[in-house]
Parts: sequence; structure tokens; C-alpha cells
Amino acid sequence: MNVPSLRDWIFSLKTFLAGMLALYIAFYFDLPRPYWALASVYIVSNPFVGATRSKALYRVLGTILGAVASIVLVPPFAETPYLLSGVIALWTGVFVYISISTRAARNYVFLLASYSLSVIALPALSNPLTIFDVAVARTEEITLGIVCASIVGSVFFPNRLAPTLIERTDSWFRDAAVYAKESLAGRIAGPLVSGSRQKMASSVRGFEFLLSQLAYDHVSPAILARSEEMQARMQLILPITSALADILAAAQKLSPGIPAAVEELLRDVGRWMDAPFSDDPEREAPLLRMRIAQLDPGGDALTTWHAALISGALSRLRQLIDLWVDCRTLRHIIVQDKGDWRPRFRHWRIGTRHAFLDRGLALFSAASAALVIFVSSCIWIASGWQDGAAAVSLGAIGVCFFAALDEPVPMMITFLKCATMGVVISAFYLFVVLPSGQDFGILVIFFSFLFVPLGLLMPRPKWALISTLVALTTATFLGIDSAYDANILNFLNANLAGLAGVMFASVMTGIIRPFGTDAATARLTRSSWRDVVLSASTLSISQQRDLGARMLDRLVQLIPRVAPSEDYKHPSTESLRDMRIALNTLDLRRLSNKFSGELPVVMNRVLDDVGSYYERCLDSGDRQDVPPTLALDVDAAITRIMGGFAADPGAPGYKLRKNALHALVGLRLSLFSGATREDAS
Repeated sequence: MNVPSLRDWIFSLKTFLAGMLALYIAFYFDLPRPYWALASVYIVSNPFVGATRSKALYRVLGTILGAVASIVLVPPFAETPYLLSGVIALWTGVFVYISISTRAARNYVFLLASYSLSVIALPALSNPLTIFDVAVARTEEITLGIVCASIVGSVFFPNRLAPTLIERTDSWFRDAAVYAKESLAGRIAGPLVSGSRQKMASSVRGFEFLLSQLAYDHVSPAILARSEEMQARMQLILPITSALADILAAAQKLSPGIPAAVEELLRDVGRWMDAPFSDDPEREAPLLRMRIAQLDPGGDALTTWHAALISGALSRLRQLIDLWVDCRTLRHIIVQDKGDWRPRFRHWRIGTRHAFLDRGLALFSAASAALVIFVSSCIWIASGWQDGAAAVSLGAIGVCFFAALDEPVPMMITFLKCATMGVVISAFYLFVVLPSGQDFGILVIFFSFLFVPLGLLMPRPKWALISTLVALTTATFLGIDSAYDANILNFLNANLAGLAGVMFASVMTGIIRPFGTDAATARLTRSSWRDVVLSASTLSISQQRDLGARMLDRLVQLIPRVAPSEDYKHPSTESLRDMRIALNTLDLRRLSNKFSGELPVVMNRVLDDVGSYYERCLDSGDRQDVPPTLALDVDAAITRIMGGFAADPGAPGYKLRKNALHALVGLRLSLFSGATREDAS
């Protein structure tokens, strides 16, 4: 493990200071559960001011929602505990679903609201008249911890989120450069290709959450807008680069191969993309575009498959250059917090409005969490177990926190291990350490040996969750009060009940949700097929933009779910091809309306075939072999367009025909990857 940095030490000491300040104030005002204030500090604290502020605000709002619901629901249902359990489970399911559906930091509001009702309401069932006092106390103490964490984080050495966003962006650029150089060499699979592609997709997904926190970091709306523009273009680089690699790989198989001048251009583009961030990407880009225009086969040269491949490769190369310039320019504007920008890439409309959500899977995950809580509550009520409320409450926290995961059980087991560690540590403190001194100054010294090291681990991604859970459970299980009153039997009964609740919730979740990542990946793939069918139909411009944004978002959700592989039939590679097929069919549908004669008929036949093929995949539930008739129809359309170049190279509509040829070439290679026209015909 690396030695903690100065930034780690500052964060840990700030968090510990905020925790002790919250604990002292809670003691001073004689609040009933001071440990909730301490636990809240370690839940909301983040190395970055904006993240801490957003999480703090959302935790307060979520806690208030849960507290109000407790006050409203417990009194009328106190005499019918089974019915109350059903209402709590329904509440939990609804808010877990909303939390999963919300792709921003504000989803924390709904996550907190989902389990806060269980935590507040269930322990009060034995004495429902105290529910108002309990709800108010929890809100006060949690708010106290949150306020302390926010103030200390903002006043003492505040750490802004924007520089970290740039660091992660730069990491994405490095991975993208590796991916591009491999693709420029015509490699469409392999460890470097799949590994860098997976890192790129994971980074893009992480940016979305960071961007939702930037508004709390004193970032201007213009910079937020530029960041969103950059993220959208970063997504699109994946299918563009993949399409270029497929075309180059196909050209390498032909006897002429790739012309030497084109190979030199590809190497130069690779070096240009790998240039330092201090270099202006726009300085060399015009020369690269000019070389592309000079090397692009034109006129009657576009009558051979080889020329069509070279022209298609150069077209995709220009798109890659334009996207790269856009991304690097936007990065420069974000770093400098100023500057004007005009997009270079304009071929495919870019939209960020439509994130993809698998509503069926989200609903199933939320319903599973609700069912676990309802069954746990019923077992507790039927057994008459005095400490069963603690079991249900801690189990509810576990199922709600990890409901959005494809495989929540491993993380719930991690939660169980951390909670067990919290029980052991809190027992050591309560019955060995604290009896030797209860003065607050001594208490601070004792706690520093535990919470400062945990704070040092929290900024590290590998240990962040574990250290936070250990800090949370230890602070909670300690049950610190203004006067020392530890009882070993009460401690074991309450806290072992909590561990039992998490264990039961883990087992039941594993029974209800045995499907895992493979099932989620398959559902994402089938959703992509539905959108490919839509892409082959008639869509308005806004619908095209929404469909493209939705498919890109789904793509960056799918790629991180599967392990890197050299397999050409790997789900991530095939999903990229589906994405490219959709983009090419959108181009063909748009272009077909601009031609006259028989060409629109031929192109529409191709579009109908693509839609029919993906409909068959949907009907069977599995990817089918592409029918040879589809290859024949694509080849017929390519031949007809090439014939137009041979008959009259200078005829009107030359650019439209060339764009249609590029779309058909991309479509054919995506449908029959690795095959020549003769192989697939």
C-alpha cells in the first residue's frame, strides 16, 4: 500500500475534527443519540468540497422525508404491524426505484428516504407514542453531523472537484490514445484494444456522477455545459474508432493492401493524438484534414471495393480527428475556465438528453429490496424478538444501498464483514478502552487511533467503501452517550441482531436475484437490438438524436460489465457493431430520401432487411446468423452506387452518393466482420 499523501492526511484530520465537533455539540445539548452525528460525518465526508456539500444536502433531505413518513405512518398503523410492514416495504421499493432511475448525485435523497423509514419507524413500534421524538432526534443529530462536515470541509483547506475531473479526463485521453493507435493499426481485438476500451467506457460513466456534483463546487454553468459536451463526444469516439479499425482490417486483407501514403498518415495521426496536453490540437489538424482530402479516392476511382474501403477509412479518420479536436479544445476551455468553441464534428447529431434505463430490471431490483424488508419484518413480528427491529433496520440499509448493482450479494457480504468488524472494534472500545476514562479530551485521543487511520483509507477507491462502512458501523454500534452506561448483554443482543439481519437479507437477496451481470448484459443487448430496428424506420431529427444518445449511453453501461477479451465475438465488440449498424442505418435512411430513381428502392430494401434481421434476433432471444440475402442486398446497393461513379463522376449529388457508399461499407463490415464481399455473398 502506498504511503498516505498530504492530501489524505488533511482529509482524514478534517473529517476527524468534524466528527469530534459534532459529538461535542451533541453532548453539550444532551441529544439522545450523539453517535448518529458522528456516523453522519463519516458518511457524507468526501475529499472534495462539492461532493461533500451535495451529499450533505441530499442526506438531510432524504432523512427528513423518512422522518416525516415515520411520523405520518406509525401512529395509524401501530396496532397492525404486518400492515405497517407492508407500507414500509412499499415505500422502500418506490424510493429505491426512483434512486436507481436518477442518474445524478441527487439520487442520494431517494436512497436515504428508502431506508430511513425502516430505521426510524421499526424500533419505535414497541412504543409508538415516542415516534415524533425519535424522528426529530434523528433529524437533528444527522443534520448536526452534516453541518459540521460541510463547514469544516469548506473552511479548512478546501479541495475542489474540478481538478480531479481534469485528472480523470486526462486519464481517459491516455486510454483513448492507446485504443486509437491499436485501431489505426487495424487491430479490432486483443488485450490492449479491449482493456483500453473498457477503461474508456468506465471513465465516461464516472464523469456523469462527477458532473452532477460540480454545481456545488462553484463551477460556472458554461463550464458545466462544456463538460457535458465533452462527455458526449468522448462516448462517440468508441464506435467511430471501432468502425475505422474494421475498415482498415478489411483493407489489409486485400492484395493491394493499404497504400503507403495512407499508412504514413495513420502513423502521424497516432503520434498527433499522443501529443502532450500543452500542445494545441488544432495546429496540426488542418494539415491532417488536407492530407485526407488529397488521399481520398474520388470520381471514377470509387468503382472498386478496395477504393471504397480506403475512402471509408479516410472518412472515419476525419471524424476521429474532428472529435479529438473537440474533446481536447473543450478540455482546454474547462482548465482555463474561459474560451470560445465551435464544434468540428457535425456528422452525427450528438444529444445528451436520453440516458438509458432498464426499467424492468430497476423495478425488479426495487421490488426485491421491498420483499426482503417485508419478509424480515414479518419474521421479526411473528417471533416476538425484542431486538428484531435492529436486524430489519440494518438489513434494510444493506439491500437499499446495493440494490442498483447487478450482483448485490457480494457487496452485502462485504457490508456484513465490515459490520462484524465494527461490532468487534466497538466492543473493544466500550468494555476495554472507555472504562479507563470518559472525559471528552480522553475520548478524542482514544478515537483518534481508530478514526484517523480509517479517514486515511477513505480517499482511496480500493478501500473507500470498506473504511466508510467500518467507520459508520463502529460509530453506530458504540452507542456513545453523554454518560458511560455499557451493558454487555444489551450490546450483544442489539448488535448481533443487526448482523443477523444483514446475513438474512444477503441470503434472501441471493435467492431472489440469482441472475447477475450476464442477465443484465443480455437485457442491454436486446434493448440495443430494439433500437437498431427503430433506426431502420422513419424517425424525425429529434428522434434520431435521442436514439443515438440512448444507444451510446447503453453502450458505456454494457462495456464495463464484461471482462476484457480477445474474442471477436465478445459482447462488448458485438455491441459496438450494433451501435455502428444503427448509426449507419440512420445515415442511409436520411440519404435515401434525397435520391431519385431506383437507388432509394435498393437502399430501403437494405434498411428493411436490417430491421427484419434484428426483429428475428429479438423474437428468438439470441443473436442469429446474418442471412446471406442481406449481404446480397447490401452488395447490390454498393454496386449501384459505384456504377453511378463510373457513368458520370461529376454528376450532381456526388457527395451524397459518397456518403451513402461510406454508410453501406460500414454497415456491411459491421454485419459481416472479418469477411470480404465474396466471403459473405
